[in-house]
Amino acid sequence: MARKAPTKFARLIKTGLLVLFIVAASVGATLYYSWQQDSPPDWLKKWTDSSKPAAAADSSSQETVPPPVTVQTKPIFAPLDPFTVTLNENGRSRILYVGITLRVQDDGSRAMLLEYMPMVRDRVLKILAEQQPSRIQTPEGRQALVQQLTAGLKEPYTPNPAIPRINDVLFTAFVIQ
Repeated sequence: MARKAPTKFARLIKTGLLVLFIVAASVGATLYYSWQQDSPPDWLKKWTDSSKPAAAADSSSQETVPPPVTVQTKPIFAPLDPFTVTLNENGRSRILYVGITLRVQDDGSRAMLLEYMPMVRDRVLKILAEQQPSRIQTPEGRQALVQQLTAGLKEPYTPNPAIPRINDVLFTAFVIQ
């Protein structure tokens, strides 16, 4: 007895059932692993939330509303050319090389600093020259130096009575030899 070869229709049915089985298994596995996590995926939440009573769904939707996103502006930096200063401590000379970038609040402050750059550099050099190498090698000493530089640079630049709005003094290089 000879066996009949399957027809094209029978092969199509078998292939269709195989594809349907694979898709169903994939969806089932996805749902299973989604429920195993702490929270279901976003696309599944609308189905699970619809099964809750209306009052409960309203209160939960109020809890999950994220706060409004505020637009943050890009930071404004005013880089200064590096400084090299000789420091003296206990009769010993040390060299301090510092790269500084100022983070300012607005373009007006950056423009003011650029306009008065010789005075800015003079103030920074005077503050750096007063430092003790052993002190500024510590994190606390560097933080105190940042505060001194911030205070010194926020003073008015004569004849302009306005002061620049400096948010931060950032060290981009700091070497003591």
